[in-house]
Amino acid sequence: MFDRFDRNINYLRISITDRCNLRCTYCMPAEGVPMMHHEDILRYVEIVDVVKVAAEFGVTKVRITGGEPLVRKGVADLVEMIAAIPEITDLSMTTNGTLLERYAGDLKAAGLQRVNISLDTMDPVRFHEITRLGDVNQVIAGIDAAIAAGFAPIKINCVIQNSVDEPDAKLVGEFGKSRGLQVRYIHQMDLDSGYFRGVIGGDGGNCATCNRLRLTSNGFIKPCLFGNTGYSVRELGARQAIENALANKPECGSVNTTSEFYNLGG
Repeated sequence: MFDRFDRNINYLRISITDRCNLRCTYCMPAEGVPMMHHEDILRYVEIVDVVKVAAEFGVTKVRITGGEPLVRKGVADLVEMIAAIPEITDLSMTTNGTLLERYAGDLKAAGLQRVNISLDTMDPVRFHEITRLGDVNQVIAGIDAAIAAGFAPIKINCVIQNSVDEPDAKLVGEFGKSRGLQVRYIHQMDLDSGYFRGVIGGDGGNCATCNRLRLTSNGFIKPCLFGNTGYSVRELGARQAIENALANKPECGSVNTTSEFYNLGG
């Protein structure tokens, strides 16, 4: 499906939870945030129904995100249901990696093809400072489990402040090279101010070629990460929500003052 700027929209990013087992400094405050009510979160069958409709529109690529998607019970069941949709040929997940050692095998068996793992530093003290709760060794174990499970490619998402030459970024790059991983450097974004830049080593952050819509965990189709607009699949139905989002996808992102990264999936 094409939007009014002739971009082929074939990618749906799905946030399945606003919950996370970390408290990264650039994502949420140390005390956490008010969580959505359980009944507000889309059930798996609702998510699958949205994906089926999106596939009819031409979506072939789906990425599961959070929060942290692996904190939601039964996520491998969701993967299996989406993988069974014939039109979806690229099924991936973004995770912080802390639970991946436990679930990598089940996710691969269910049909997940690729994983992106967040890793901003290799230094255990710095990692704990950034995530407030995390242990970098859990992430490393998760990466190794993903390698053993046969995921390919495995990409590392490393948030940087200014440059890939920052000490933490360089160490992550060296680690990625040692494991045969693809490292993508993402400038720290700010939704309120509308600050974002292109991903180094990836294709995100380029509005001219943006091919994605987003489904939030509480059921809104959003045409842009950097925008307040969203259309409820529960109120409008998936087809109308997707049509509205497609018709109102902006040429370029602006600001988002109604959401946060933890409930958008980044």
